[in-house]
Order: sequence, then C-alpha cells, then structure tokens
Amino acid sequence: MSGWVAEGPLRTGSHNGALELSGALDDEEFGDHAHWTFWCPEEFPDGIRISWEFLPIAEPGLAMVFFAAAGHGGRDLFSAGLAPRTGYYPQYHAGDIDALHVSYFRHKHESERAFRTCNLRKSAGFELVAQGADPLPPTEDAVDFYRMEVVKDGPRVAFAINGLPLFDWCDPSEKVLGGGRIGFRQMAPLKAAYRNLRVQKV
Repeated sequence: MSGWVAEGPLRTGSHNGALELSGALDDEEFGDHAHWTFWCPEEFPDGIRISWEFLPIAEPGLAMVFFAAAGHGGRDLFSAGLAPRTGYYPQYHAGDIDALHVSYFRHKHESERAFRTCNLRKSAGFELVAQGADPLPPTEDAVDFYRMEVVKDGPRVAFAINGLPLFDWCDPSEKVLGGGRIGFRQMAPLKAAYRNLRVQKV
C-alpha cells in the first residue's frame, strides 16, 4: 500500500494474506469523525473497469468506492488548493471535489439493514442517480470473498457483484465526470478485507 493516502482514522492489518481495513476510533465516541477514506495514488483515465475482492469481517458498518474523483475545475484531488479532508463524509459529497461513488455494503444503520440496496451517487451534490439490490449477506454468512466490479466509460456507470448486474446508468447531464482517482471508504466499526484490485481499459 505504499503511496496510498489515508484520510481519517484508518487502521490496516492482514486477514489470511489480504489487506484488512478498519477504523482506529470508536464511532460511538467520535460519531461521523470515526470514518475514513483510503485513496489509490494513481490517477486513471476514463473508460476503465475497476474490480476487487471484498470480504466483510465484522459489522455494523458501510463500505463504498469512489471513482472519477478530482477537485473542482479539474484540479488534482491532492492539490494544496483544496480544503483539507479528514474522513468526514460531507467533505466528500458537499465539498470542493467531484466524484462518483457506490455504497455497496450498507449495514450501518437499522433502516439500511432492513432493506439493502447499492447506491450510486454523484457529487458534489450528493445526488442519488442509480440504485440496485444488495446481494451481500451479513458477516456471519459471508464464507468467501465477493468480486466487485465498476465500469466507468464516459456517461455510463455499471456495477456488478460476482457477475450479477445491479445497475447500469447513463449520465444524461452536461457535466459528465471523466478520469480521476479511486478510493475506498468505510464507516466504523466495519472491519473488512480487500484483495486483487485491478484497473483495466474497457
């Protein structure tokens, strides 16, 4: 993970050879400031397929992936001219960055666990643009890693888990996001493992 950028109280470890990620602060004490985002150092073009394997280990919590992330006006996500980010969620959906993100393990709150969906949002603005059913089970029923896949190709965004298509959305707006950074985010106290991240041209 050399070069990756952590924003917020992230703790890293190992889980059977995979990367284990969790929060370093008690969410009951620190609330929304106990969550974090972890950015890949590479900047990617548009027209890519992002895939990785995900295993929830301990919940409750929430997991999401950011992509096509950049500062307003096309500035680099890590530009010194952008406001500092500490993992606090409004900095990502209502701050000075543009991004798409999929929340795909929404087991943090009781209402999310009662009716489970994967949500695609476009920011800045926190606009819910697509939604699909979430097939991921609670941690006690997860016996192996799940293969996650996002396709970002111009206005099109598609998301699948283990090859099961969950949504396929085409941005109808005049502001279609292009290339940018990829980042992973969790809401404490979720503990999860990741492996086999791959980014390919489509």
